[in-house]
Amino acid sequence: MKNLYILIALFTVMACKNSEKNTNSVTEEVLEEHLTVTQKQFETENMKLGKLEQHTFNNTINVSGIIDVPPHNKATISSFMGGYITKTPLLIGDQVKKGQLLVSMENPEFIELQQQYLEISEQLNYLKSEYTRQKSLFDENITSQKNFLKAESTYKSALAEYNGLKKKLSMLNISPASVEQGQLTSTVNLYSPINGYITKVEVSNGIYVSPSDMIMEIIDTDHIHLELSVFEKDILNIKKGQKINFKIPEASKQTFEAEVHLVGTTVDEKNRVIKVHAHILNEEQANFIVGMFVEASIISESVEKSALPKDALIEYEDAIYVLVLEHEENGTYSFKKVKLNIGLENETYAEILNHEDLMNKTILTQGGFMLLAEEGGGHSH
Repeated sequence: MKNLYILIALFTVMACKNSEKNTNSVTEEVLEEHLTVTQKQFETENMKLGKLEQHTFNNTINVSGIIDVPPHNKATISSFMGGYITKTPLLIGDQVKKGQLLVSMENPEFIELQQQYLEISEQLNYLKSEYTRQKSLFDENITSQKNFLKAESTYKSALAEYNGLKKKLSMLNISPASVEQGQLTSTVNLYSPINGYITKVEVSNGIYVSPSDMIMEIIDTDHIHLELSVFEKDILNIKKGQKINFKIPEASKQTFEAEVHLVGTTVDEKNRVIKVHAHILNEEQANFIVGMFVEASIISESVEKSALPKDALIEYEDAIYVLVLEHEENGTYSFKKVKLNIGLENETYAEILNHEDLMNKTILTQGGFMLLAEEGGGHSH
């Protein structure tokens, strides 16, 4: 019995080795001989026939960046004098019109400023008349030059202070004319300088803001663009008018189009990148939001080459093949394998360098991999 088990085991090992030999030999046959396909196989495997095509290959430069707006479409709201917030009617996302009330502030210093303006305003008439009187006396040699120069200096100094305070009041949106009529206010209002949407609100009622503090940010999204960062080594290949394909990976798989509009002239010392400004084609096609991260491909050059769909290519033992139709008879297709030299590639097509071998030939452009798999070898490229 022991000898019988040994004998059975020996036969089993030999059978496995013969099986391996047969598989390899079939594979070698598939690689060397012509292939025949029945009409049923052709239809079942959804095979398709085609010919060599002229396909456009793009040389691209891959970059990243953000959705942005031009500087004049963005406004940061702040006050040049500090104060306590008394009114904030708006929230992030609210649409605002140019000149619309954004926020109200209160500060006793606003009253002091108006009082100073009112005082200097009332002094000015007297100082002006005194200056005029002294000038007349000086012209007639009745008074000394010293008295005239003193009157002139006092008047012009007061006039400069008056104009400075008047400008400050205007910047605070306080009417100087109203102040001159005795109407003083402790509240100032800030208004929107542009049409747009509120994108940031940094304050709430009762909070004190300093002159340097941002109160709000408004962005006008009527014109958005791409702000891309291109590495120094690639910048000489970027030109105005080049097409761009870009995606917003975090939000969509869709590809959008843009065009190079401006190429920066300075290199960022830290990251060695140059900014490239691009206009988005058909901005309305998506709800782009300022600040979104984008991945983009700038098409620096386009060339037409003889090519085949990648579905037509079959990879086997570090070589690429295609199946060429020799003849079709009685619903039976006969193919031969032709080795290919591949050049440029993209996601769907590959350039055929030895395209002369395939000129005017009918090629199996889909289903070849399944055929070889059934025969015993090969896998798709």
